[in-house]
Amino acid sequence: MSHENTNWSQSVAGVCIKDGCVLLARHTYGSGKGKLIIPGGYVEIGEAPQAAVAREYMEETGVTVEAREIIGIRFNARDWYVVFSVEYISGEPRSDGDENSEVLWVDISEALEREDVPALTKSMIRQALKEKPFKRLAYEGKHEPNSLYGVE
Repeated sequence: MSHENTNWSQSVAGVCIKDGCVLLARHTYGSGKGKLIIPGGYVEIGEAPQAAVAREYMEETGVTVEAREIIGIRFNARDWYVVFSVEYISGEPRSDGDENSEVLWVDISEALEREDVPALTKSMIRQALKEKPFKRLAYEGKHEPNSLYGVE
């Protein structure tokens, strides 16, 4: 990631579920060091959040995904964080050798019980399993890509 192009107040993550397993990465730094978390990261300046989550997945895990529904949003005075459910497209998980030390598919039940999976990750996995409250709605706006999410 190019630090001069990073929007430090916008971040994204995604929950990828395939065949009863969730893709998690073992974080190597900060408060999440040693924990298995959902992949994600900062949005680049001028980048749409959906594109950012796909880019972050590819950079961190080697897996191609496509953003689907929004399953969680956190706002505070400093920044915002949006979590998407993401659809697995292709690729074999691998560590980036920097931000994570391993990337693996973990059985959903096991992930929800493990002590090395933090509460936020568990919460977002549970949300991904629910009927999605926010759906992408048709919208023709001025800027591409146009994204409007709401409850239908």
